[in-house]
Amino acid sequence: MSRLGSFRIQLPAASQRRIHTALRQRGVVVTASGAGLVMLASIAIAVAAPGSGHAAAMSPAGHAAAQAQADVPVTPLQIMSVTPADSAHNVNGALPVKVSFNQPLATNSPMPTLSPKIAGSWAVNGDDAVFTPATGYTEDTKVTIKIPGGAGGMQAEGVGQTTIAGAGLLASSAKDTFTTGSYSTMRLQQLLAQLGYLPLRWTPTSTSPVPGDASGQLSAAYDPPPGTFTWQPGYPSILRTFWSKGKGNLIDDGAVRSFEWQHGLTMDGDAGPLVWKALLTAIARGQDNQHGYTYALASEASPETLTIWHNGQMVLRTLANTGIPAAPTAIGTFPVYLRYHYQVMKGINPDGTPYADPVWYVSYFNSGMAVHYFPRYSYGFPQSLGCVELPWDSAAKAWPYLTYGSLVTVQAA
Repeated sequence: MSRLGSFRIQLPAASQRRIHTALRQRGVVVTASGAGLVMLASIAIAVAAPGSGHAAAMSPAGHAAAQAQADVPVTPLQIMSVTPADSAHNVNGALPVKVSFNQPLATNSPMPTLSPKIAGSWAVNGDDAVFTPATGYTEDTKVTIKIPGGAGGMQAEGVGQTTIAGAGLLASSAKDTFTTGSYSTMRLQQLLAQLGYLPLRWTPTSTSPVPGDASGQLSAAYDPPPGTFTWQPGYPSILRTFWSKGKGNLIDDGAVRSFEWQHGLTMDGDAGPLVWKALLTAIARGQDNQHGYTYALASEASPETLTIWHNGQMVLRTLANTGIPAAPTAIGTFPVYLRYHYQVMKGINPDGTPYADPVWYVSYFNSGMAVHYFPRYSYGFPQSLGCVELPWDSAAKAWPYLTYGSLVTVQAA
C-alpha cells in the first residue's frame, strides 16, 4: 500500500459533503471510509490543468480560501499561562498582566477583568491578552484576575467560521490571584536623598525613571534601580553611625518626619501609604526639602556644649546646660517632634515642689526634654531638669534650624 493509502484526515461534516458532491459530479463513487483519500484526490482534480501533466498555480482567490480554511479553529481555547502566576506574592504592581492561550485571540474577544480596578487597557497580541496599567497597583494589594468563559467568554480568531462545536471557545471561566509586594526601603532612601531630606546624595549608576514617569516611579518603588550614596561633607563622623543602607535607621526616621511635616501628614516617622503617595507626587513635581538638613550634638563633656550643623556646615557652637544627677538628660539620638516659640513649662522639682517657668525657642526631642532658652548666671555644666538649656542669643539662632525631624544627639562625657 502506498503512503497515501494509509493516510487519514478527519474533516468537518460540511467539508465532507462538499467533497462528495464535487466527486459525484465527476462520476466518482465515494465511501465514508475513504474520505481522507478522496479528499486528496479531489485536491489533485481541482489543481490539475486539462491536457497537461503539470499542476497549475493556485489562483489568489483559491489561496485566500485555503488560508481562511486553515485559520478556522478546530480545538477549544485553552489557558496556557497567567503572568503573574496564580497565588504569586511580592509582585511588582506596576508590571503588565498577561494571559496566554493555545491559539490566536479574536480582536473583538471579551477581555479578562481585574479587581480592584485600576486605570489601564487590555490588548490582544497574538495568543496573549495583555493588560498595561496606567500606573499600577500600590503595595500589599491582593489582585484577582477573572477570565470569562462559556458562550459569552473569550474566543479565538475565526470562531464565526467554524462548524466544530466548542472550537475556539474557552469552555469555562477561570480565576487567579496575586499579591503585590512592599515598597523598598532602598528606594525610600533614594527618593529622600534626591529631595534633600538626607545628609547623603544618591546617584544612579544606570537608567533611572524620570520624575514625571508615574508608572516607572511606581515600578522603582518595588524594584529600585542601582546607584551610589555619598555623604555630604562637613558633618561629624558620629552621624554616619546612624545610617544603614537599605535598612530602616535613625536618619530615615528623622527624614520621614521632616517630610511628613512639610507635606501636612501625621509625624510618626513611618513611611506608610500616605507618605509614599506624597513622596511620589513630590518627585514628580520637584518639591524638594525647603528647610535643609540639620543635625545637633549636645556634649556632656566639660564644658557642656551644643553644636549644630546645617547642610554640611557648622552653624552654631555654644555653651549649654544638661540635666542634674536627680533629673538627667537621656543619652541617645532623637528627632525633634514638637516646637514652640514661647511656652510656660510646668512640672515638679526633685524636692517635690511645682514649677512653672517661661521659656523661649523650644524644640522637644525626647519626651519632656527640649532644647530651649533658660536664664542662668552661667552655662556649660549640669543645671537643668533634663533639658538642654541655652543662652538667649544661642537659643534664638538654634531654633530656626531645629525643625521637625532634625536629629539631636546627647552624648555622655
